[in-house]
Amino acid sequence: MHIVCSDLEGIFVPEIWINVAEKTGIKELRLTTRDISDYDVLMKKRLAILDENRLKIDDIQAVIATMDPLDGALEFLDWLRSRIQIIVVSDTFDQFAGPLMQKLGWPTLFCHTLLINPDGSIAGYRLRQKDSKREAVIALKNLKYDTIGVGDSYNDITMLKQADKGILFDPPENVKNEFPEFPVTYTYDDLKNIIQQILSDDLK
Repeated sequence: MHIVCSDLEGIFVPEIWINVAEKTGIKELRLTTRDISDYDVLMKKRLAILDENRLKIDDIQAVIATMDPLDGALEFLDWLRSRIQIIVVSDTFDQFAGPLMQKLGWPTLFCHTLLINPDGSIAGYRLRQKDSKREAVIALKNLKYDTIGVGDSYNDITMLKQADKGILFDPPENVKNEFPEFPVTYTYDDLKNIIQQILSDDLK
């Protein structure tokens, strides 16, 4: 029995922090896990920028409320869930994800939690688990699932390596070039074809 573990941002929805950067004009917030491989370094940098610019959780949630899924994402999810189960495994946060999950039809989501001060400023974050994407795949394999990992960034690589099959979806050139062992897709149709081929091969 197969199950898909997929990243969220860049796969089904736009990058949240890039949208925040565009709305606020703070270019430094455009950095994502496509650029910086160490998630802790990236988040500390982001939180320092928010503090410096006095941005609070309401400011970020206001940006997220304007965001929509990527074109074709919902249709792809409907196609996928008619065949196998999917868990979205993301390094986003509960406080960010709700509106986006609603627009995607409420897929199962594993993510992290922000620590919010009474005044709405963001004090920090709590990881659900270190290297949580990889750990999710390990847990599912222990439950005897055959796992398919889908991601686009540095923070997805350990998940893709742990999965029975790993797939890069629309990755930046630096990630694509550093990890040539993974097949690369750029459209949902291409992703469908690879997943369908995996399912077909395993039935033989």
